[in-house]
Amino acid sequence: MIKLAIDAMGGDNAPIEIVKGCELALEKYDDIELVLYGDETEIKKYLKATSRVEIVHTTQVVDMGVKDPVSAIRNMKDSSLVRALKGVKEGKEQAVVSAGPTQALIVGAHLVIKRMDKMHRVALAPIIPSLDKKGRILLDVGANIELRPEHMLELGIYATVVAKSYLGIENPSLALMNIGTEEGKGRDLEKETFNLLKANPQINFLGNIEGKEIMTTSASIVLTDGYTGNVLMKTMEGTAKAMGGMLKEEIKSSLGGIIGALFMKKALNRFKKRMDASEIGGAMIFGINAPVIKAHGSSNAYAFSNAIKQARTFVLNDIIGKVTEALKDVEIEESRD
Repeated sequence: MIKLAIDAMGGDNAPIEIVKGCELALEKYDDIELVLYGDETEIKKYLKATSRVEIVHTTQVVDMGVKDPVSAIRNMKDSSLVRALKGVKEGKEQAVVSAGPTQALIVGAHLVIKRMDKMHRVALAPIIPSLDKKGRILLDVGANIELRPEHMLELGIYATVVAKSYLGIENPSLALMNIGTEEGKGRDLEKETFNLLKANPQINFLGNIEGKEIMTTSASIVLTDGYTGNVLMKTMEGTAKAMGGMLKEEIKSSLGGIIGALFMKKALNRFKKRMDASEIGGAMIFGINAPVIKAHGSSNAYAFSNAIKQARTFVLNDIIGKVTEALKDVEIEESRD
């Protein structure tokens, strides 16, 4: 059995959507057990499942608007988030899923579960839509404002393992986000990272790509620093939302548009599904000693069940062990860390 720790109080729609998402996952996967950390009274209001579920009562919640995540993790020892992380740290569960505040989860994972020995930075890595429908990994999207080239290499190796074991891509390719496609473009970070990626035999490196190629590139992985990645991801989200709004306006603006939309309903629904983050579930936090999945803060039950699916897949495929093996011969200068 795969045993997962669930932060039942994290997120905008907790605990109701979190609990419902857990029940959806339990119905779909008969090889998981879930430990729900949170207010027992509130959880039991919505929990129908009795098999393969355990509730651990906690008295605190790390608020979605937390201003100082470090203090929150250190001082709120009985919060659902910290207790879930601690459960994994102590080996009671094998992975954590939370829709709670992003930075608090990243900080908490770093402070409680700790970084892997060979990873010098963690990264937040969602799977984003792609024209080929396979999806691709984008990292980092906000865990680090600044990264060194050596850190980028480690994250690239980690992402390559995930693309193989999670996405099922036999020989995943990696592209470096830059301001131009030519070698030698960009800041020192991109120039040095380019050389490290090109020289590493574990990485199928395609070279640089520009932001306009994010949806069309053949790369399975797009690598960048946390500042650039966060701006890129939010630009994509905002553009998709705006385009959807424009499309609705145009459809409703004429009788022909309304009639046409009726004929295209199935195609429009498929398009919406391809762009829907709830189909993925959450972003992965790379670099921690156990799988940590960050579900979207506004996750509904379906989205959260897919985040649980991600955690299950990470454990099932021993991705942490495979990353450890892949990184065993990678060395960086500790004095610069």
